[in-house]
Amino acid sequence: MGRIIEICANSAQSCVEAEAGGARRVELCAAIPEGGTTPSYGEIRAAQALTSQIDINVIIRPRGGDFLYTPAEVQAMLYDIEMAKQLNIHGVVFGCLTKDGDMDIALMQRLIEAAKPLSVTCHRAFDVCREPFVALEQLIALGCDRILTSGQQPDAVSGIPMLRKLVQRAAGRIIIMPGCGVREHNIARIEDETGATEFHTSARSTVYSSMKYRKERVPMGSTAVTSEFETVQTDRRRVALYI
Repeated sequence: MGRIIEICANSAQSCVEAEAGGARRVELCAAIPEGGTTPSYGEIRAAQALTSQIDINVIIRPRGGDFLYTPAEVQAMLYDIEMAKQLNIHGVVFGCLTKDGDMDIALMQRLIEAAKPLSVTCHRAFDVCREPFVALEQLIALGCDRILTSGQQPDAVSGIPMLRKLVQRAAGRIIIMPGCGVREHNIARIEDETGATEFHTSARSTVYSSMKYRKERVPMGSTAVTSEFETVQTDRRRVALYI
């Protein structure tokens, strides 16, 4: 079986581009600069309406920041999982930690049970947990389908040694999917040196706004945004380079 590419899609249009480029699956997210949060009902429905062949997974994450959630945030996650099931989404993506940096087994089990029969991916909360090999076995026991991970490093290339160990320890019981910094020029190396078969990437290019009238001195969001007249979007031409 050839490599499976999952695209981190930041919009319905990115899902269209991912499908056109030949990706097998997308993880649909909002707020990518915050590491991804749950997309809106409308964004999910639009992605479904505009695609026909690609599997759509939805991140269940009520906010950016850490993975220690309040009761109100947990309730929001449960409602979002319910929405995903009602929309017949392929899968959901989430991860929860305790204050001590361990996998929150009780909460993960609650969310996984709520998500059944959807596919479940544990996201990069795994990369900031305290004991990755303990967490690996716990996620396998919970019935999680895959782990998205950079090998507990800032990027997947730096995490190759850990990724290789995780793939070996998993031994086919759960999918280890490298992500973060997976690019056209390094995917073959990551594949060869880890033994992974699924990969997570964004394959984005810059899209420039068609706005002619621009009041650039009045920003709508964070001053860290370089320009409000450009966005990034998955590019089908880049996706095709990973296949």
